[in-house]
Formats: sequence, structure tokens, C-alpha cells
Amino acid sequence: MNVGRSAGGAIVDLILYALEAVKWIVIVAALISWVNPDPRNPIVRFLWGVTEPLFRPFRRLLPPSRTGGIDLSPLFVLLVVYLLQRFVARLAFSM
Repeated sequence: MNVGRSAGGAIVDLILYALEAVKWIVIVAALISWVNPDPRNPIVRFLWGVTEPLFRPFRRLLPPSRTGGIDLSPLFVLLVVYLLQRFVARLAFSM
């Protein structure tokens, strides 16, 4: 039994689950932003608090004012999450 191997697998699984959770939080936040939600709602505040730090760097690089008023930052965050998932999965299989 290789304990180090199973611990490494558990860490990889934890990272992949966390990235999957981030992906779904970003998707839900993007969908909720279309309906003009109440900013005092605790769910909206949670989504904003989690996603805004992720969106901010991409909004600085490509502000919605330069893209016809469309905020593309959720797409860039999803792309980064997807690439990280692929990288971690390939790294795990190469161990």
C-alpha cells in the first residue's frame, strides 16, 4: 500500500472538485447578473464576493466599454478554470 500515492490522489481530487465548484459558481453568477438581482440578497452577496475578485483582472484587461457593453470576464474565468482542470488531471495521470 502506497500511502503517499493515495494522499496525492486525494489532493488532486480536492483541487478538481474545488475547480468544478468555482466553475458552477461563475456560471450561476453570470446567469443571475442578467435578471438585475437584489444586492441585499445573501446569495447574491455571496456570489458577488466570490466571483468579483476573479473577474476584476479580466475586466481591467478588457473592460465592457471596449466590447460593446458585454462583460466577457466570466468567459475568461471559465477558460482559465477549464485549462487548470486539464492541467491538474494530466499531472495526476502522469504520476
